[in-house]
Amino acid sequence: MLEKQSSSLITLAHTKMPYGKYKGYYLVDIPESYYVWYRNKGFPPGSFGILLASMYEIKLNGLEDLIRKVKKNYPAPIKK
Repeated sequence: MLEKQSSSLITLAHTKMPYGKYKGYYLVDIPESYYVWYRNKGFPPGSFGILLASMYEIKLNGLEDLIRKVKKNYPAPIKK
């Protein structure tokens, strides 16, 4: 289980926004206000929505530095 959680954090740290105003930005670099807007609107379904909801919680609790450290210290996962 810990391995899956670690993998999820690494994926989260290296994921970029695929569309919209912040297209191309790493999720960790998008302002908290955008995640609050998404929270009120409703996160999209599926795995990307889970990433956005996770980043909302991380931003809400001031843990962005944790994600930045993961991004710096662990390589991006290889896409299949």
